[in-house]
Amino acid sequence: MVVKQTADKDKPVLIIVEGPLQGQQWVMHGDQLTIGRGAQCDIVIPERSISREHVRIWREGKQYFIEDLGSKNGTHVNAVRLEKPIPLNEGDEIQIALCAKIKFVGSEATVPLILKEGEGAEIGLRLDEHTRQVIINGRLLEPQLSLYQYRLLEMLYKSGGGICTRDDVVLAVWPEAAREGVSEQAIDALVRRLRDRLAELSPDHEYVVTVRGHGFRLVQPGKNPDSTG
Repeated sequence: MVVKQTADKDKPVLIIVEGPLQGQQWVMHGDQLTIGRGAQCDIVIPERSISREHVRIWREGKQYFIEDLGSKNGTHVNAVRLEKPIPLNEGDEIQIALCAKIKFVGSEATVPLILKEGEGAEIGLRLDEHTRQVIINGRLLEPQLSLYQYRLLEMLYKSGGGICTRDDVVLAVWPEAAREGVSEQAIDALVRRLRDRLAELSPDHEYVVTVRGHGFRLVQPGKNPDSTG
């Protein structure tokens, strides 16, 4: 089964269907987007076969276009090597070098959040910081988290599995109340509510783990909650 989400109106979405960032997707909020392995690109794919600035996608009026930026290993659209700028259409597949494949999903379309079983479905939790959406195992968590729940999850997510103390939680979630302080009961209640929401899509894995005497951490599937790596 494929779970679908309505794309942001008038904004196309790029979905990596093969490669090191498989399952991730980007909404084109601006009029231009670059893809490459350089840190200055909008989508950074850390592969040596991809040029620092490999591909550019941009909008003219209501039409989107793509061009290869003189990359060493080339770009293909629907298996045809890109020799000059061409229009992009709904469902086009963009092959970056030989290591990443991206699907272009136009506005007003439905965006598949997971691939069919056996085709490399996304595993784990990730955040879309632009839309404050939470995706677990390729499925969108709906309705969205409350502001406080999202702030807590965002802090844990950005820590990369590191431990966040209760003081860290207060500063991230309730910055306006940091000086007065927040009770431990309020922090624990928020953690419980966040766990309950995440369990809606992942009942068999606990993402938010309590580290006794230290704080909390986010554990992705396949990671040992007692390890520090």
